[in-house]
Amino acid sequence: EDYKQALEKTIAEADNLLGTFNALLMIARAEAGSLRDSMTWVDLSATLHDAAELYEPVAEEKDLSISIDVPEGLKIWGNRELLSQAVANLLDNAIKHGLPLDNGNDRTIVVAAGTDPVRPGRGVVLSVADHGQGIPPDERQHVLERFVRLEASRNTPGSGLGLSLVAAVARLHAGSIELEDNRPGLRVSLFLPVSGR
Repeated sequence: EDYKQALEKTIAEADNLLGTFNALLMIARAEAGSLRDSMTWVDLSATLHDAAELYEPVAEEKDLSISIDVPEGLKIWGNRELLSQAVANLLDNAIKHGLPLDNGNDRTIVVAAGTDPVRPGRGVVLSVADHGQGIPPDERQHVLERFVRLEASRNTPGSGLGLSLVAAVARLHAGSIELEDNRPGLRVSLFLPVSGR
C-alpha cells in the first residue's frame, strides 16, 4: 500500500514537472516569435466556447458557472494553439482563485470578447472575470512574471506560469494585457489587433 501511494505521488509530481516544462517551452516559443508563421484567421467565438465547454465540469465541481458573451464569427489573425492556451490559463486561474469570499456574491465566471471601443474595427478585447479575492493593484504587474505566486495562492496547485504565458501570447499578437478590479474579483483583459499583418 505504501509503495502504491509513493508511486502515485511520484507520477503526480512527474506530471506537474512535465506541465511546467511544457508551459516554459510554450512561453519561450511565443517570446521568440517562432510561431508567427503558423498564424491564421482564428474564430475567437469558437475558441472561447470550446474552452468554456472544457472547463465547465471543473467549474461546476467548485459550484461556479461560466457565462460567455461573444458575438458569433468574431475573428482575429493569430495562433490558434496559443490563443486557446491563453484562454484556458485564464479560465483555470478564475476557477482556482475566483471563489467568492462571501457566499452571497456572484459565482459566475464571465468570458467576454468584442470589438475594442478604442480601436473599432481594428482590435478586439477578450476578458475573463471572476468574483474572488482579486489581486492587489501593487502586485498585478508582478504576477505577469514567470514563477510568481502570490502568498494567498501558495496552497493552490500551480507553477506561477499561467499569467506569464498569457502575457507572452498577447505580446506575440502585438497586443497587451491588463489586470483590473472586478469589484469584487479580478478581470483580465487581452487587447488584440484584428490583423497582425
